[in-house]
Amino acid sequence: MSEPFVDLGSVTTPSGVLVLGLGSWIDLWPELGAPLSERAGAAAAAGGGHLRDEECEAVAVPAAAGRPLRVRAATAPSWVTEDPVISVLEVGLGLPWTRAGDAPVLLGDLPVDRGGMVIGDGSGLDVWRGMHAEPADGLADVIYWGLHADDAHARFGGQRMPSPHGPWGRPDLPVAEAETLATEIEVWRGGLGSGRGVAVSVERHTDFYRAMQAGEKHPLLAGAVEVGGCRMLGIGWDPSDHSMLHRGGRAEGLVHPVTLETDGAGGTVLRWTIRPPEGEE
Repeated sequence: MSEPFVDLGSVTTPSGVLVLGLGSWIDLWPELGAPLSERAGAAAAAGGGHLRDEECEAVAVPAAAGRPLRVRAATAPSWVTEDPVISVLEVGLGLPWTRAGDAPVLLGDLPVDRGGMVIGDGSGLDVWRGMHAEPADGLADVIYWGLHADDAHARFGGQRMPSPHGPWGRPDLPVAEAETLATEIEVWRGGLGSGRGVAVSVERHTDFYRAMQAGEKHPLLAGAVEVGGCRMLGIGWDPSDHSMLHRGGRAEGLVHPVTLETDGAGGTVLRWTIRPPEGEE
């Protein structure tokens, strides 16, 4: 590959199985049958493969168990936001390239998840707490924004919150207290048609939220978290870029190939190539 790559961080895979999956659904595999670790382990044992069950999708591959795995990305300017966006996501697997020749091995394809992507250990992800799960610490952030957010701040207090969740909020509240406060703000706001212009949300401290929060200040929205004794990486997506380029995902045929390839130095990488829209360079 000729693109310049930038480092996004590293992940660890004690089980020897690496998963790249849709973050919105990564914790829902057990509700559909076998847990992710079982499915991912079987795919990795076969050399790697694509997993799909209803809305849940992922790719699983074998990876080195005893070392951090480097995650990198090549970027291209988005013609929607003009900011750099990921065009190639690459994970060094820490394993030698053992296939005959240098031809890439197609494992399948993945859509770009509006809720972000997750890269992590196949077994560690069994304990991942998704966006609708209860937080391990029992806490949540209340965030409010909009035309009358400053008036809400004067009434309910709080502090500046990191973009894009700001401008105001009350962090680290017990979940029940956070939900009560959000209800009070909604009552104060009044009806959506004629009330004050304020939106409010309760963000539980799930692993999903922690990962997205960790990546807020990263130019490519990449943030690392520790889950189940493993270092994992969450990658967010700009809402405007996703809405214009990736909305509809698999249902609209907007999927992108995932391959195993040689790194040119005898090693193996997992590569997800996010193609530009048809007709765009």
